[in-house]
Amino acid sequence: MTIESFLPILPILLSLCAVPLILLSDSRPNLREFWTFLVAGVQVLVLVMMSGHVLSGGVYEMSLAKVLPGIMLSLRVDAMGLLFAFVAGILWIPTSMYSIGYMRPLKEHSQTRYFACFAVAISATMGVAFSENLLTMYIFYECLSLSTYPLVAHHQNGDARTGSRKYLTYLMVTSIGFVLPAMIITYQTAGTLSFSTMGIFSGAPYELLLVIVLLFVFGFAKAGLMPFHSWLPGAMVAPTPVSSLLHAVAVVKVGVFCILRIITGVFGIQLLNTLSINFVICLIASFTVVISSLIALSQDNLKRRLAFSTIGQLSYIVLGAGMAVGVGISGSLLHIVMHAFGKITLFFCAGAIYVATGQKYISKMVGIGRQMPLTMFAFFVGSLSIIGIPPAGGFLSKWLMLNGAMSIGMTWVAVVYLVSSFLNAAYFFPIVYQAFFVSDEQSQYEKKVKEAPLWALIPPLFTAGCVVYFFVCPDFFLTLANLAAGVN
Repeated sequence: MTIESFLPILPILLSLCAVPLILLSDSRPNLREFWTFLVAGVQVLVLVMMSGHVLSGGVYEMSLAKVLPGIMLSLRVDAMGLLFAFVAGILWIPTSMYSIGYMRPLKEHSQTRYFACFAVAISATMGVAFSENLLTMYIFYECLSLSTYPLVAHHQNGDARTGSRKYLTYLMVTSIGFVLPAMIITYQTAGTLSFSTMGIFSGAPYELLLVIVLLFVFGFAKAGLMPFHSWLPGAMVAPTPVSSLLHAVAVVKVGVFCILRIITGVFGIQLLNTLSINFVICLIASFTVVISSLIALSQDNLKRRLAFSTIGQLSYIVLGAGMAVGVGISGSLLHIVMHAFGKITLFFCAGAIYVATGQKYISKMVGIGRQMPLTMFAFFVGSLSIIGIPPAGGFLSKWLMLNGAMSIGMTWVAVVYLVSSFLNAAYFFPIVYQAFFVSDEQSQYEKKVKEAPLWALIPPLFTAGCVVYFFVCPDFFLTLANLAAGVN
């Protein structure tokens, strides 16, 4: 067998291999973090090795084990999976760097456990990205829930225990109660769980398909669709690097990615359009987009405002895919990338502010831009991407999703996008304004406040730079998104 035949599993194994190295380096923090950076770098190189073949329209496949008749644990690297894997793989590096700048100055406990669980979470994310069928994806989905639970519960105080219990309860109850029955019904109806670009259902009644769609959409609760969303703001009790993992690198993106796989690989856009099931998906996502944006306006805690913003942006992605049109799906896939880099920038900035000042509340950040200009400038750039304003990459993905809505006459969806973008501006721009454009008399910060340590400052500047770069040069991710959506 050639090395190409092992490529699908290598990114998954690499993250797992980092775990024992991290645990054995407990007493030597610098060596511990060295293993993280080394493995993360090699992992990205493996993804780069696969990109040429995938960009030319090829795939990598690998079977691991037979579970049931017609059901294998198997992996498949295609354009959609590779796009998602690149997001997680690339962002693991600045998030690990940021973790050093955040955890060490605050003298956080159990840092070795933290980095080890982080590596397992990345491995599970890669598994979801490269799953060839529903069962494989479901197993890795559950592994991600379990591996991130200790991260949410990291502080081990009352709030952490409450938040982590809610986190695990919501995610496990919905996946076992909704996704598992949906998989069984799908297998009984279609005779397979493998993804197919043409869909796997044939001749199934509308009512049954509608039930299956709803079970999957709400069952993958990591996507944060209302009413199964409250775990997400509750999980903000975790350290800020964990929040970055939750909102940008892995957890929530796994939720929307799974729904995208269901839409494109289980049902297929032709079937969704024929039966008008896409309308139901769009209605659910639109409700979440608007309500979460309105709730975000009232949040004074910066991380909670970012959390409700994330809920809305995830529904943007589901809404784009739910339109069941190629350009909309392409835009939703591209928004996975653009939102990831924009939102992780915002969370990095929130953590840097906390490290430098100990402050979490927006109302107490008046004038902070004068003392932390680099951090708040990065925050501004990240905000532009979430709102969808040039020269930030978020503009491109929102443009594609708006075009998708207009191309099929769903004007009301375009209105939802525009109203939500206005609300995004309403809850982000005041933060930037009060940070920079206040008089010295109004400022709540003295000159002794300065930027966070370099390890906590470089990552948001890097990701903010990526936000602008992806606006100027989006070709790589846009090509993958178009390939996955079947757009020429």
